Amino acid sequence: MIRILFFLAVVFALGLGFAWLADRPGEMVITFNGYQYQVTLMVAAVAVVAVVAAVMIFWWLIKSLWNSPYTISRYFRVRRRDRGYQALSTGMIAAGAGDGALARKKTKEAAKLIRSDQEPLIHLLEAQASLLEGDHEGAREKFESMLDDPEMRLLGLRGLYLEAERLGDRNAARHYAGRAAVMAPQLAWAAESTLEELTGRGDWDGALKLVEAQKSTRQIERDAANRRRAVLLTAKAQALTDSDPNAARTAALEANKLQPDFAPAAVAAASLLFKQSDVRKGSKILETAWRAEPHPEIAGLYTHARPGDAVLDRLNRAKKLQEMKKNHAESSLTVARAALDAQDFAMARREAEAAIRMDRRESAYLLLADIEEAETGDQGKVRQLLSKAVRAPRDPAWVADGVISERWAPVSPVTGKLDAFEWRAPMERLGQLIDSHEDLPEAVVPAISAPVVSVKEKPADVIDHPAVSAGKTTAAAGAVAESDEDQVTPVTAAAFAAVPADSEAVEPAEELARLPDDPGVDPDEEAEKPRRFRLF
Repeated sequence: MIRILFFLAVVFALGLGFAWLADRPGEMVITFNGYQYQVTLMVAAVAVVAVVAAVMIFWWLIKSLWNSPYTISRYFRVRRRDRGYQALSTGMIAAGAGDGALARKKTKEAAKLIRSDQEPLIHLLEAQASLLEGDHEGAREKFESMLDDPEMRLLGLRGLYLEAERLGDRNAARHYAGRAAVMAPQLAWAAESTLEELTGRGDWDGALKLVEAQKSTRQIERDAANRRRAVLLTAKAQALTDSDPNAARTAALEANKLQPDFAPAAVAAASLLFKQSDVRKGSKILETAWRAEPHPEIAGLYTHARPGDAVLDRLNRAKKLQEMKKNHAESSLTVARAALDAQDFAMARREAEAAIRMDRRESAYLLLADIEEAETGDQGKVRQLLSKAVRAPRDPAWVADGVISERWAPVSPVTGKLDAFEWRAPMERLGQLIDSHEDLPEAVVPAISAPVVSVKEKPADVIDHPAVSAGKTTAAAGAVAESDEDQVTPVTAAAFAAVPADSEAVEPAEELARLPDDPGVDPDEEAEKPRRFRLF
C-alpha cells in the first residue's frame, strides 16, 4: 500500500513539473560537432526523461542477464527447500500420530532435500521415528549427538531424560534434568526433577534457591512458591533442631510467616520457642494455627507448653483452645483428654460424647474406653466401646501416595514428591462400611403372627417318666397349649433333680458361640493392672 502511494506521488510530481514547464515557454540551444540544435524547453525535458528511462531499462536487462545463472539456481534451490519442508512437516505430523513407517519415509525424503546442519528438526524427526519403531538405542544415540549442538542441546537432554525415566534409572534422569536446569531454569520438567533430587538428599538450601529461581522466572505462582518455601523451611528446621537450634528457629519462624495456617511449621516454630523459654510467642503461633484449622499436634504442644504445669493448668489451657474454636470435635477431644488426666471423669465423658456427636471417629471411642476403665473399671462397657472404635471411621492422619505416617514429612516416601502429605482420613476399612449403622437407633419391626397348629392335626408327644408321673397331666396340657413345630419346652431344675442316677447319659448340646463383641475375660487378665487404650 505504501509503495502504491509513493508511485502515485511521483507521478503527480512529474505532472506538476511538466505543467510548470508548459506555462513558461523557452528555448534550449545545443551546439555539437559544428551543428547547432534548438528545441523548446518542454521537448528537452521529455528527451531527458526518455534518455534516463532508456538507460535504466538497459541497465536492468544487462543485470538480469548477468545474474540469470544465480537466479535460476536460486529458483530450483527454493523449490527444493519447499519440498523438503513439506516432507518435514508431514513427517512431524506422522510422528505425532504414531505412524512410524510414514515418519521414517519422510525423514529420509527431508534429509535428501534439506541439509541436516541447516535444519535441526531433521534430527528430532529421526529420533522420533526410531522411538516409534522401537529402536531406543538408536534414539539415544541421536539424542546424544544433539548435545554437541548448542541449539539442540536442551532437546537432547529432554530426550535422554525421558529415556532414563522409561528405563527406571532415576539417577540418570535427575542428572540430565540437573544439566538442563542449570542452562534453562524456566524448564518445568527439569526444575521439578532437580527439586526432587535436592529434597531427596536433604539439600534444603539448594532446593530453596531453585524455588526462588522458579519464582523469579514466573514459572510458578507466588502463592505456590510461598507454599513450597514454607515446606522446605520446615524441613530444614526439623533437620537442624539438634545441631543448630538458632538456625532451626529462624527457618521455622520464616516458614510460619509464609504459611501461618500450616500446622507442621507452627508446631516446629512453637516447639523451638518453648525450648528457649519463649512461651508467650510460641503460644501465639499455635493459637493462630488453631484458629485456622484445629490439629491434635497443636493441641498437644499447647497444653504441654510448660512441662511443670499441673493437670488443672493443662485443663484450663485446653478450655482456652476450645473457646477459640467452638463446636469442633478436636476441641472437645482436647478438653476430654485434659479432663481425664485431671480425674474429672464427668467433664471428660461429656466432651468425648460431644465429639462423637459432631464427628464420629475411632479416637473418640478409644478415649471413652479409657474414661470408662479409669472411672468404673467395667470391662464389659470397655469392650463394647472398643468394638465401636473398630467399626468407627478412622481418624485423620498424614497420608501420601497410600502411605499413612504418624508424623509429617516434606516428601513422599514412594514418589519423592515435595509436599505430598495431606491431613485427611485414610481409606475406610471394610468392617466400617458393613457395620457403619450399628450406632443408629433400631427401627421398629412389625410383628408377624405365626400360624397356630391345631392340636387335632398334630398332637404333641409326651414322654412318660416314672419320676415325674405326678406332674404328667399338667406338663402334657402345657405342651399342647403352648408348643408348635419350632418351639422347644424348657427343662427345669426339678426335672434334672428327678432323673435317676442309673439313667443313660445324653450327649450335651453344642455350646452357643459367644457374641463377637463380648469374648469374655480371662481370669488371669483380671488380676493384671488395668491399662488405657490409645490410638497410637
